[in-house]
Amino acid sequence: MTMETAHGMQEAPPKVEEKPEWWASSATLGLFGFGMTTILAGLQDGKWIGFGSLLSMAIFFGGAAQVIAGVIALRKGNMFAGTAFTSYGMFWLAFNNLATVYVFTGSSLTSAYDVAAFTFVWFLVTFAFLLSAPKHGWGITAVFLTLTIAFLLLTWQWYATGQGTVIANSTYQAIGAEIILTGVLAWLVGTADLTNWNYGRKIIPV
Repeated sequence: MTMETAHGMQEAPPKVEEKPEWWASSATLGLFGFGMTTILAGLQDGKWIGFGSLLSMAIFFGGAAQVIAGVIALRKGNMFAGTAFTSYGMFWLAFNNLATVYVFTGSSLTSAYDVAAFTFVWFLVTFAFLLSAPKHGWGITAVFLTLTIAFLLLTWQWYATGQGTVIANSTYQAIGAEIILTGVLAWLVGTADLTNWNYGRKIIPV
């Protein structure tokens, strides 16, 4: 105990290599995995890129890395982060499976309505997280708010496709831009988490 702590003052934050936790926070890993994959998803939905890079990212960074981040967060006793990272890691793996096994093969097992149902149930999951997000700061709240809107827009997009509605390219681009915004916000929160931890003080407030 130092003289400062004896008088009720907190010690200066320890150096990076002296962090006393057995498991480091997995928030940066999870947020980067989610954010980067979501940016690619927005680019694809806006028809600026194809599916190749998105599906690869969905398996490894959006999928596997987020699941690992979620397990670490659960190990540390963080139910919110652990459940979120594990859930959305599994979302990207399920998305990859839906796209490659059903949509691209033209299987009769799926349709645009199935994809709309898929995005709608993820809207419900996301809305559940949104209710608790304000406790974790404006950054996380913004991520879940924009993600909730994104899933609603995607549900409409795929339902309209199932109805045979011709969707204008500008509409695809608008939805894609909103999805990209979600990914950028996740990247921002992840960058703040990494930077604030590295310097031991709040440099980027989120």
